[in-house]
Amino acid sequence: MKLYGLGTCDTCRKAIRELSPFDPEFQDVRKTPLSRPQIDALLEIFGDELVNRKSTTWRGLSDTEKAMTAGDLLVAYPTLMKRPVIEHDGRHHLGWGAATQAALLR
Repeated sequence: MKLYGLGTCDTCRKAIRELSPFDPEFQDVRKTPLSRPQIDALLEIFGDELVNRKSTTWRGLSDTEKAMTAGDLLVAYPTLMKRPVIEHDGRHHLGWGAATQAALLR
């Protein structure tokens, strides 16, 4: 199991804590950004939902920056990624909502 997110994100920390029996590997995308191929693969799965348009980072972008493609935005601003992204048994989950918890904490 691998989680992608931010070490300072409360939601990511909660997910890591609750998934601790699975010994998840965590990658802080601020410290070790995802590669463009990784971002493109996640965009294939989640589409534009991968970009967190409610974040402080998003609100601070110019209109020109907001018009960039999702892939270009996530390369330039890794903290715009909705989080956590969780890979487990060949499946991907976005966020730490009830559906993700139900799927992973059976």
